[in-house]
Amino acid sequence: MSADVKHIAILGATGSIGTSCLEVVRANMESMKIDVMTAHSNWQELAKFAAEFLPQTVVLTGLKEGDIPDDTFPTNVEVLFGEEALIRSVEAEQIETVITGIVGAAGLRGTWAAVCAGKRIGLANKETLVVAGEIVTEKAKETGSVLIPVDSEHSAIFQALMCGEPNEVERIILTASGGPFRTWTAEELENVTIANALDHPTWDMGPKITIDSATMMNKALEIIEARWLFDIPAEKIDVVVHPQSIVHSMVEFVDGSVMAQLSPPDMKLPIQFAITYPERISGISPKLDLTQTFSLDFQPPDLERFPSLSLGFEVAGKGGTAGVVLNAANEIAVDRFLNKQLAFTDIPRLSRSILASHHFESHPTLDQLLTLDRWARQEALRWTSLTSQPSPSLTAPRC
Repeated sequence: MSADVKHIAILGATGSIGTSCLEVVRANMESMKIDVMTAHSNWQELAKFAAEFLPQTVVLTGLKEGDIPDDTFPTNVEVLFGEEALIRSVEAEQIETVITGIVGAAGLRGTWAAVCAGKRIGLANKETLVVAGEIVTEKAKETGSVLIPVDSEHSAIFQALMCGEPNEVERIILTASGGPFRTWTAEELENVTIANALDHPTWDMGPKITIDSATMMNKALEIIEARWLFDIPAEKIDVVVHPQSIVHSMVEFVDGSVMAQLSPPDMKLPIQFAITYPERISGISPKLDLTQTFSLDFQPPDLERFPSLSLGFEVAGKGGTAGVVLNAANEIAVDRFLNKQLAFTDIPRLSRSILASHHFESHPTLDQLLTLDRWARQEALRWTSLTSQPSPSLTAPRC
């Protein structure tokens, strides 16, 4: 294998981001090599991928040795267990690019390890910057780590920003599909079912992200992520609803020029760009057919029907501890909704309540953020009057 082959670690290889990344690598085996794959507990799927791609190491963070049959993985693939093993594998010298596809705040430890190791990061885990944006971006500057967004909206902004200088940016404009309830009335939203919320009209994603898209909390988190990723104040970030999901986001410059990135909705395109940047290569994603008639619609979001968006703008403006509290409360709320223990419209209500009741700090340490993550999860469960245990909270990453 030639020296210019890109060596990749995929965190969350069995999820939607991970499997899309595998498709990209599958089409570029002469120039890309997967050295590390991780999953939480889906060892059957991980074993299937390991047999095809033959990584050096696989890690199962939610299992321990003895939980799977001895002959599950190829004999020349090292099998490790636990989060510490994930961190060690990310730090390996040969790894150039780390694709962070673990959903939720659980992805923070792996991303933080990659930042501390100075890796190029294909960032699909927006919660990392929502929870600890200021700390993570400062550490990236210190180590030389490069954060390249993988989600379609931030990849579009990343690309459009190349058309000008930072001081020439008037605003960035995130596009939103509007989710499955774009045309639903406030009264109809009170009766949303789980099946309704999981039926996204454009994207095929995991359940947590799909629910976030339905409440538009996903866009709220993207507002916060954009504030830190692009070092731009919250007042220069806007959102427009664009049902076709062709224009993935835009940047307006001070002279009135608006630069946009357009393509059919497909995650493989931003993933490939993150791996090959600053170069572009031929890809397997579908291309926009400009010989066909189609229309592009844009409309302002309805903040009354989708109050999660207002939370996103508020938290992006405040910074500090607001992001970790909002994210933790929302993760619990989504989990309760998916378990039929919370109404759909209670998701942003719960999130706002927990956010309003926390003790705000403008420049928290990482330890303070982790403590608040645990507190917010416990408070969110108390809000729902449940006796069940909270979902796993963050544990302190090392650097």
